[in-house]
Amino acid sequence: QVQLVESGGGLVQPGGSLRLSCAVSGSLFSPNIMGWYRQAPGQQRELVATIWTRGGTDYADSVKGRFTISRDNEKNTVTLQMDSLSPEDTAVYYCKYSDWYHPSEFWGQGTQVTVSS
Repeated sequence: QVQLVESGGGLVQPGGSLRLSCAVSGSLFSPNIMGWYRQAPGQQRELVATIWTRGGTDYADSVKGRFTISRDNEKNTVTLQMDSLSPEDTAVYYCKYSDWYHPSEFWGQGTQVTVSS
């Protein structure tokens, strides 16, 4: 099994920044992919950014140029640096892990990000 614990959410003003972190533990296998997803009230969960073991990344068009995903393979952590935040970024942000070994993916409990003045 795999456990994920997110941290770093909160309230920020428009134009501000937040940094989300996710610590992953348990039976981990490489290669794997870790990522951030978000779900706003009344909306479906959507991809924000993903990163592969060797660093390949993918971003939603809505966050390109504003968000940066990174990972530390030694510490098994994935981080999402969010800059130039807007109210449209308000959502619960979830960390996800998946690899070639486990048949299912694993999710964190989510952390709330609220962008408001």
